[in-house]
Amino acid sequence: MSLDYTREGRISIFTLNRPEALNVIDPDTLAEYHKALTQFRDDDEAWVGIVTGAGVKAFCAGADIKKTLPWMKDNINAPWRSPATTMRGFELWKPMIAAVNGMALGGGLEVALSCDIRIAAENASFGVPEVKLGLIPGWGGASRLPHLVPWAIAAEMLFTGKSIGAQEAFRLGLVNKVVPQAELMDTARSYATAICENGPLAVRAAKRVMLASRHQGLDDALRLEVELEEFLLTTRDFEEGTAAFAGKRKPCFTCK
Repeated sequence: MSLDYTREGRISIFTLNRPEALNVIDPDTLAEYHKALTQFRDDDEAWVGIVTGAGVKAFCAGADIKKTLPWMKDNINAPWRSPATTMRGFELWKPMIAAVNGMALGGGLEVALSCDIRIAAENASFGVPEVKLGLIPGWGGASRLPHLVPWAIAAEMLFTGKSIGAQEAFRLGLVNKVVPQAELMDTARSYATAICENGPLAVRAAKRVMLASRHQGLDDALRLEVELEEFLLTTRDFEEGTAAFAGKRKPCFTCK
């Protein structure tokens, strides 16, 4: 298996597991990621996902050049035939955290960009070197990066293939926090636990509105915001949250 999927209580862990190949993505990895994401999406007990890489050198060094690029060329007239993931084609409202344990290049950066929160180890690096192969990042890198860092920085990275380090990524707002390698997964779990303390339906609604505001425009996002707020007012979780607040106790949300 090139991707491991486990659940720890409410938190699901996705681990890219090809450390001998710097966790590069091949077609099998994409298929396994799709399967794991589907399991995560459909599991009512799983509320937050964390994506990381095996080992300490690489989160993911990109696509497997020997396997993935020929496979992509064979599917040149059907780019959407590849398994749907958070990078492209997979609709997921549950929050995802990237725990970037090393280099995140090309497709690896695109996996991280498709997450909502990114925590980086001190040795992490970020780049989209596809132009050096005569390509562009086609799993969302060219589309998402300009929304997450200043336009000129995204242009520099996309046009030159230049990588940046963890501290520079933090300065630019690409990652939420930089921590020592040994603290990375504990930090990611801490973020996930904090999210799990809140109403899961509300968290998912917030993510839906955030995505709508990016992809559909403000007016559509505002309409969706009202629609989801009205729905949340009818849920048991809203009743529990307000009762717990009034009673000065910790709420017990049930995702209903």
